[in-house]
Amino acid sequence: MKNTKQSLKRSATKAATKPGKAKKPAKVLDTDGGSMKLFLTSHNVTLTDAIESHIVSRVQQLSHMDPRAIDARVVIAHDSTKTVQERRFKCSMRISEPGPDLFAEDHEADLYAAIDLVAKKIEQQMRKRHSKFKARNHTDAARVKREQQESAIG
Repeated sequence: MKNTKQSLKRSATKAATKPGKAKKPAKVLDTDGGSMKLFLTSHNVTLTDAIESHIVSRVQQLSHMDPRAIDARVVIAHDSTKTVQERRFKCSMRISEPGPDLFAEDHEADLYAAIDLVAKKIEQQMRKRHSKFKARNHTDAARVKREQQESAIG
């Protein structure tokens, strides 16, 4: 019992003093409709200014499409195993909004292509959600209008 407590204590102090991933503060992207927080995380990839600006531009395009979005969490990773030669870069994106979150991920040989394809998938999900919302409101409005016309006649 004493050994396990000491080993747990030792591993906890190692983890606390271990240098490594310091979380970057969230960027706040201001758009016309509101603001969205952007959380960027990278695994085995150095996050250059060019990559970061590319991700920021894609997320800003998405925030213009849906101003109700609260935050975006983007994770980029590099897989250096020898079994995966073609698709080494992975990009995943989660957009938090009222209701269910939107999530997409993609593996590609080029990091920029992976970012673009993930943004395209999220855009398609946003369009689908928006069209469902419009269709539901349209049918409700048509039903109310029909009831009003029937009550005016009868």
